[in-house]
Amino acid sequence: MKTLKDVISLKFKTSESEGVIFHGEGQQGDYITLELKKAKLVLNLNLGSNQLGSIYGHTSVMTGSLLDDHHWHSIIIERHGRNINLTLDRHMQHFRTNGEFDYLDLDYEITFGGMPFSGKPSSNSRKNFKGCMESINYNGNNITDLAKRKKLEPSNVGNLSFSCVEPHTVPVFFNATSYLEVPGRPSQDLFSVSFLFRTWNPNGLLVFSNFADDLGNVEIDINEGKVSVHINVTQLKKNRIDISS
Repeated sequence: MKTLKDVISLKFKTSESEGVIFHGEGQQGDYITLELKKAKLVLNLNLGSNQLGSIYGHTSVMTGSLLDDHHWHSIIIERHGRNINLTLDRHMQHFRTNGEFDYLDLDYEITFGGMPFSGKPSSNSRKNFKGCMESINYNGNNITDLAKRKKLEPSNVGNLSFSCVEPHTVPVFFNATSYLEVPGRPSQDLFSVSFLFRTWNPNGLLVFSNFADDLGNVEIDINEGKVSVHINVTQLKKNRIDISS
């Protein structure tokens, strides 16, 4: 396929921060890859470079953040030559690709949800997408519908299910005045706690617990956007430990 114009659109939701959403490459060195990196959306595009190195076509654009929130996000990529409009959740970013070429020359298939192992270092270091996609449209072709009706030839659908399974985790929302109190374990020597959290507030108390027998307490909080752990032990000379990240 050698195209001057491309329109690619889809919706996705995931709780993973890394994963290839779609990928295509050609023998001329052209490629297009859309992926999640650290919960941000990254588009890598190359319409061609030359061996002399005077024309360098690689272009990389990053947009969005916290996209691993298991909510639906919509993407539209509109390309006309070197002019690109990248729209994420109605926020459009316009840019021009590097290099001097206008056509995207893809000799191989396009893959959604991952990239085939090509032996190149870039292919085995990237994770496949884990989550849900819908309304995949590539240059006027409804990929989701064609895949469901098995009208894509050749295709390797793999272990796909045409439904979106909700995660088993149950989130808890705190409104800055609420809290959740759970019973402690007075006979345990080990204190262990783990959780995921997301907030826009730079300050707040995350966890607090007194130790039994007035031996002290542990506190985990956010202070100016940094997570701090404070451990107070009443029986020791150095009775306070502070860890910040």
